[in-house]
Order: sequence, then C-alpha cells, then structure tokens
Amino acid sequence: MNNQELKTLADKLIANIEKVIVGKQEIIKQLFICLICSGHVLLEDVPGTGKTLLAKTLSKSLDLEFNRVQFTPDLLPSDITGIHYYDQKQGDFVFRKGPVFTNILLADEINRATPRTQSSLLECMEERQVSTDGKTYALNPPFMVIATQNPVETLGTFPLPEAQLDRFLMKLYMGYPKTSEGIEILKRFRYENPLATVSPVAGKEDFEGLKDIFENTYVSEDIYSYIIQIVEATRKHHEVLLGVSPRGSQALLKTSQALAAINGRDYVIPDDVKQMAIPVLAHRMIARHSGSDSGKPVTHSILEQILQRIPVPTEDRLKEQAGV
Repeated sequence: MNNQELKTLADKLIANIEKVIVGKQEIIKQLFICLICSGHVLLEDVPGTGKTLLAKTLSKSLDLEFNRVQFTPDLLPSDITGIHYYDQKQGDFVFRKGPVFTNILLADEINRATPRTQSSLLECMEERQVSTDGKTYALNPPFMVIATQNPVETLGTFPLPEAQLDRFLMKLYMGYPKTSEGIEILKRFRYENPLATVSPVAGKEDFEGLKDIFENTYVSEDIYSYIIQIVEATRKHHEVLLGVSPRGSQALLKTSQALAAINGRDYVIPDDVKQMAIPVLAHRMIARHSGSDSGKPVTHSILEQILQRIPVPTEDRLKEQAGV
C-alpha cells in the first residue's frame, strides 16, 4: 500500500464513521493513526460523550473482531487474558482464550479495575502476547486497545500508573458537542442507532504492508532535530517533574509519519509533528501542579508554550532535503 492508497482508505473510513459520530473528525483520524502505528488509545471524558460508540463504529467500519470488557474492582486478570481449565473429555488442561484475543479490545472504564488487573494488559499491549502457566500465546494483528475512563468519578477507582500510561500511544478527549452538533445528534438518533446501518469499508487484508508506509515516508534531519528539541524541552521545563521518555519521541516520529501518509504526502512536515505533539506527549508528562489551565490539562498548556518557543524548520528546506 502506498501513501495515496492509504489516504483514500482514511477518507473512506472517516466518512463512514461520521455517519454515526458527529463532529469528531480529528479524533477519528487520530484513532486510525493509532491503528496504523500498532498503538493503543486512552479515551478520557465524562460519561455519555460517545467513547464506546466510537470504538464500536471503528471496528465495524473495518470489519475487525471486537470485544468489550467492563472493568470493575472484582475483575480478575484471567477474565481478560484467559484461563487453563481441565477438560474431562480430553483428559487434559485446555486454554480458554479471554476477550483480549481480538483485533480491537474496548477496556471500558479501565481505572475501575485494581492495579493487578490493569497490569495484565501490559504484556498484551507491549509484546502482543499472553503468557500464562508457562505458555505464551500470540495475539493476531492488527491488535489495538481502546481504553476509556471517566475523570469525574473518583470513588472506587484506581488511577493508571505512569508506566501503563506510557504504553498508550495517545490520550484523547472527546469533548462536548457544539450546539449545531448537539442538534444533529438528536435528529440522527431520534428513531434508531445508526450504528446498525454501518457497513465495512475495509478489512484485515488492507492492513498488510503497512510497514512500507513508514519506510516510504521521508523524515529529514531537521525534523529529527525538531522532535528531539520538543522532547528535551519537556525535561527541562520548570513546571515539569517528569519529562517525555525516548519511547515518547519514537511515538511522536511514527505518528507524524502516519499523519503525513494519510494526508497523501511521502515526507513529514513540522505541522505533522505539531498536530501529534499534544495527544502523543501530554499524558507522558507529570506537571508540578495538577488541575487544569483554562479548562485544559496543565501539560497541554506546557506543550503549547514549548511548540511556540522552539524554532520551526522551514518547509522549503524540508522539500529540498526530501528532493521534492
């Protein structure tokens, strides 16, 4: 698959999902980028903003296997990964696969489960495999975890540790709809859920050869330098206790390449890096004070300051380096 073919697929996917989801084109695009990059997404927002519906619509639009797990305090790791049980007919222990053996796993309200259960996803997300009772079982690609959490609920919740947050390629916020979007939602869902009428626009076979996308999308020396300057600035900022790790810089590079590809370009420009910086880096940082600044997380404001301060490579120079 080349970059133009990927752009065509992305446009079809976004249009298909927008038959159900109103006014969230950027969120849909970022979810698709995560899938391209074999990454995972943490969706955080208040209840009723369409987090679960978005995950279901994405999987149905791509004709991928979909499983949903409702995380609760009494959920056990084996409820997610699977368990060995004794089969009397076979006279031996047999592994019963858990819901993690799918293409898209919706971990609903992930912060309601205990740290022990949350940690059972770490190997699945990082290694794409499940290890239990001395045996290892591979997860079939594509594999993506879409986890949701409600920030307003604190009773009976267990915040995700930094190590697990770092496993998520992006952290996204749905947000409330605008007035016109709210009216459209009322009209669209008045009689029935439009999810029932959604048909697939792609399948598993369309995800073969996606690694070629990253090999064919050029990254100039100036872009490498630009990404590292952003990351290093998070480590030196006076309001930041913990800056972005090397894993974060790699994630920013890969998502910038994917964004360039679905926009039909074979080279990365600074705007790609800027668009990906906040969803990819903000949740990997720890600020000295919590709360929000002007209605958004403090780390978002810090990254906006950093992006304004760091000199941006000129596009003419980037095109020259790319031979465009």
